[in-house]
Amino acid sequence: MDWDKLRIFHAVASAGSLTHAGEVLHLSQSAVSRQIRALEENLSTTLFHRHARGLILTEQGELLFDAAQAMNKRLDAASARIRDSEEEVFGNLRVTTTIGFGSIWLAPRLPKLYARYPDLNLDVMLEERVLDLPMREADVAIRMKEPSQADLVRKRLMEIRMQLFASPAYLKASGTPKSLHDLSAHRLICQRLDSTQVSAGAMLLRELMTYDISRLLTVNNYFGVLQGVLSDLGIGVLPDYLSEDFPELVRVLPSVESNEVPVFLAFPEELRGSRRVEAFRDFVIEEVVSYRKARQEKGVA
Repeated sequence: MDWDKLRIFHAVASAGSLTHAGEVLHLSQSAVSRQIRALEENLSTTLFHRHARGLILTEQGELLFDAAQAMNKRLDAASARIRDSEEEVFGNLRVTTTIGFGSIWLAPRLPKLYARYPDLNLDVMLEERVLDLPMREADVAIRMKEPSQADLVRKRLMEIRMQLFASPAYLKASGTPKSLHDLSAHRLICQRLDSTQVSAGAMLLRELMTYDISRLLTVNNYFGVLQGVLSDLGIGVLPDYLSEDFPELVRVLPSVESNEVPVFLAFPEELRGSRRVEAFRDFVIEEVVSYRKARQEKGVA
């Protein structure tokens, strides 16, 4: 198959029109149209339905586009590996993780990464949805459970637990609960039970809700919960990793916590050996070791 025609087909399918594809490819509309017609003739099929509002892929076109899309991503990965210098770390790296972990734990540590690798460009995607690493939706993922895909390199970084925290100002004004029953006199700041969160956190929330808690502030991610706690609005259900970066917060009811939640770093097998991926992985592991050491020195498990 003619690779140049396939490249043009991919651009047209992505853009949805000959004109827009031509702008991306720096070709005239007529030149793009000729290449698409030639590809359809070679394959003896129609790849697009032509409509006044644009082009829509036929069933055969969808099949070819899926193959071209996968091929394009693998070519991008190969190009990235070729560009990786044996001595330097530079270029783009797409990292995905949860909103809470990315904003509370990872982001404050990035200045050290940039100081070490000033030419590394990170695209950090914070969302609860698990992106598809084999399909190259991201290069590296840090997730709160072990990845299910078999063709991923994975490293268990640490374990976290959900615990209760409040600001000194809130506790001074509202008092410190001595038991779970005392929570009924306080506002609980937490994620909604139906929001995307780690199962251990949801289990802890269900237990807390059995204690007649009527005052609630619910937020759809842990960063929002943290902001509520820092604003002296109540007692928050938060991951224990924030204690190092927010030492002013007070642990409430120390015996109350969730089960362990494993934190994994993962990336596609095809990126093994990438200097950018290795640099980011090693940096995160160093920060985790430092985090663990700090907790041990404070006598925290």
